[in-house]
Amino acid sequence: MNANLTCYIVSEETSIVDTMKTIDAGDNAIAFVCRDEHLVAAVSDGDVRRYIIAGGDISQPVSRVANYNPISVLYNEEVDYDGYMREKVINALPVLDETGRIVDIRFLRKRSGIKKEIGLPVVIMAGGRGTRLKPFTEILPKPLIPIGSKTITEHIISRFQEYECDHFDMIVNYKKNFIKSYFQDNENKYDISFIEEPEFWGTAGGLKLIEGKYEEPVFITNCDILVQADYSDIVDTHVRNDNIITIVCARKRVTIPYGTIETDEKTGRAIALKEKPTFEFNTNTGLYIISPGFLEKIPPRTKIDITDVIESCIKEGEKVGTYLVGEEDWLDMGQLEAMEQMKRSLNVE
Repeated sequence: MNANLTCYIVSEETSIVDTMKTIDAGDNAIAFVCRDEHLVAAVSDGDVRRYIIAGGDISQPVSRVANYNPISVLYNEEVDYDGYMREKVINALPVLDETGRIVDIRFLRKRSGIKKEIGLPVVIMAGGRGTRLKPFTEILPKPLIPIGSKTITEHIISRFQEYECDHFDMIVNYKKNFIKSYFQDNENKYDISFIEEPEFWGTAGGLKLIEGKYEEPVFITNCDILVQADYSDIVDTHVRNDNIITIVCARKRVTIPYGTIETDEKTGRAIALKEKPTFEFNTNTGLYIISPGFLEKIPPRTKIDITDVIESCIKEGEKVGTYLVGEEDWLDMGQLEAMEQMKRSLNVE
């Protein structure tokens, strides 16, 4: 097999967690499963995400989640590769010899670093007091706290600009004049509007102020987080599933630094002991994509958090989706101890 292709190949015995590393390293959201160098299956990041969300064990072999009906073509077929991949709604196409061995892999999105343009509007929720970051936020509002040579908000904007998102609405309240002056004084290569929240309306109340402004989906992001993911894939997932909101989640692993004891509540007897157990769960990163109908669910001029609106949508039977990223792909600056980690992740001083 061509050595340049092996970075996309795993065996059926490869663990799901190691397959995730292969997928991430390949930068095309897919890996191919081979048996004796013959293609037998494919596994996408979406396959893995759905398995994890369903509570699957990532130490299990990738055969648990792989698709054993992979799309492929023979090397001697006359195929318009890009057209075929668009028709089949895939991003990678293995080319096989007559025995079923992979001799080439064609990619719809070339590995040139060029990202798919999505151009959707982005709302940055920047009205909070930033209490977790005191005493810094007693002087600077949270959106203007520097991470290296740029503010955290400018890092967020730069990430979206990689996908041709150039229009930003910023919901402001606390130290709003400070924030507005900063961005108005700079020469920006993007369009930014400020929406003033007259009172502290929680993490969703201010979103009501953009209702009716957009007909297309809108990204919503907290002003103190960065998510390193394929934003175009988030959009595709949201649209494909017709979600009213898609929540970007990160898989977190927390180890309790003590031994724990499970007891019978009635008798008080010990049932089981676990030494420093580890728990895994999905956390809300603070990045979302919403359809216009989501804004209709928010009551006007009311203090309400976005989690409350999401719970209402679930109870009403609306489609609330998730998009899973790795723990290391979520950078949260909401706490002082996380600021240094964000600097290291962004490679800034």
